[in-house]
Amino acid sequence: MRDYLVFVLHGPMAAFGGVAVGERRGGEMRPGRSALLGLLSAALGIERTAAATHAAMERGYGVAVRVDAPGVALSDYHTAQVPPARRGEHHATRRAELDARPLETILSRREYRTDSLYTVAAWARAEAPVPLADLADALLRPNFTLSIGRKSCPLGLPPGPVVVAAADPLAAMEARPVPIPEQIVRSRLRARPVTLATDLDGIPDGIPPRWIETRRDSIASRDRWQFSLRQEAVIGLPLPASVGATP
Repeated sequence: MRDYLVFVLHGPMAAFGGVAVGERRGGEMRPGRSALLGLLSAALGIERTAAATHAAMERGYGVAVRVDAPGVALSDYHTAQVPPARRGEHHATRRAELDARPLETILSRREYRTDSLYTVAAWARAEAPVPLADLADALLRPNFTLSIGRKSCPLGLPPGPVVVAAADPLAAMEARPVPIPEQIVRSRLRARPVTLATDLDGIPDGIPPRWIETRRDSIASRDRWQFSLRQEAVIGLPLPASVGATP
């Protein structure tokens, strides 16, 4: 048994970017590790430039995501005006970018998910910089506005964080009380657990993963948007009765 911070993520639109090269900015079906730790860091009020603190967050917590409603993929053809890249030139704000001349137009195709719903569990490792109870308080009263991926994707439900003691992340998710507004959203979305994706130290005992996936979503440098590879176990849900699934 150990403690888990469990909360929910839902929004009319969500964006979970993968490796982005060139015009196409693809999206994943579920949030990655960097997105979840970024959300917790935003709730705590950690600035993007606080490299040592982000490194401590990366080392200090394990995360697992249960996909309750994968949503529907949506593609957006996006245009933006930007100044040309010049060596040694940096624009601190968007207004400063638009004041620069001449401006160029960049094109991209960005992928979103609509009406998705996820349950998240996080657990503290030996290097955790903040107790789970403090993370729960931060999600209730965040320092920065929380979003699901991009800033244009606000939360559609309060995260409803709780800290519960359980044998594994899946058991912790099942033990979390579901508030009435969330029950309504789950009913509307016909939410049904589909997948559990977890760090390797969160695999439930006696439940073998379907596969081990390698994702580039471990924080290397938040300030420079650099990410490294990590392995994630993917478990299909619902579980068969032979491994103790709840009917």
